[in-house]
Amino acid sequence: MKKILIIDDEKPTRDLIKRMIDSFGFDVEVYDDGQNVQSGIEAINRIKPDLVYLDIQMPDGNGFDVLKSIDNITFSVIFVTAFQEYAIQAIKFSAIDYILKPIDADELKESLNSALIRLSEKSDDSIFQALQHNISPANKRKLVLKTQESNYVVDIEEIIRCESDKNYTFFYLKSGKKILVSRTLKDFDILLSPFQFFRVQQSHLVNLNYVDRYDKQDGGSVIMKDGASIPLSPVKKEQFFKMLETL
Repeated sequence: MKKILIIDDEKPTRDLIKRMIDSFGFDVEVYDDGQNVQSGIEAINRIKPDLVYLDIQMPDGNGFDVLKSIDNITFSVIFVTAFQEYAIQAIKFSAIDYILKPIDADELKESLNSALIRLSEKSDDSIFQALQHNISPANKRKLVLKTQESNYVVDIEEIIRCESDKNYTFFYLKSGKKILVSRTLKDFDILLSPFQFFRVQQSHLVNLNYVDRYDKQDGGSVIMKDGASIPLSPVKKEQFFKMLETL
């Protein structure tokens, strides 16, 4: 039986999550011992949970402080938070799951079901190291790319371009490495567009810092520094050149 620990300073929230999980009928044991950062750390060391639902903002610190205090993270984490843009962006870049308050039963059930499926996978400290890096606004973002075989932690400055393949996305890196991730290009467009990435057409997202030139032949193409030639959508042309001027 898998053990689930809830860490949240609001007792009504802990009670609600526990009641909801109990009602889902999963073969799990739920603990709601984590009332703050300190008691959460103690509960993790005592209970040794398989999965932790972890609040971000607590009176004596935050959920990131909890993770920093655990020497060997062997459990999965799902953050529970009210909308906090800086924190959610860091979580998304680090490929860690989260749910928003107020808690929605369907969202909670889906997060739990997905986590239980993945619990057979070995916990990877590199994901949490990336999170610790990404939570500082001063740091340049690192993106965790999860494949079937590995988790890659990539500096976004190393990404030349991304290419859609239905529900998958290929990443082309400065090193020449090509990584396939089972997430849509739309997901990464939303995540990377604030960092000088631009979707030149439906299937291609490019790092503007790696644009070599614009070729006017055959309707117009963006030539990347890795030699790739990508047709520029006519409706994106004006915005594309405006973005280049801001570099």
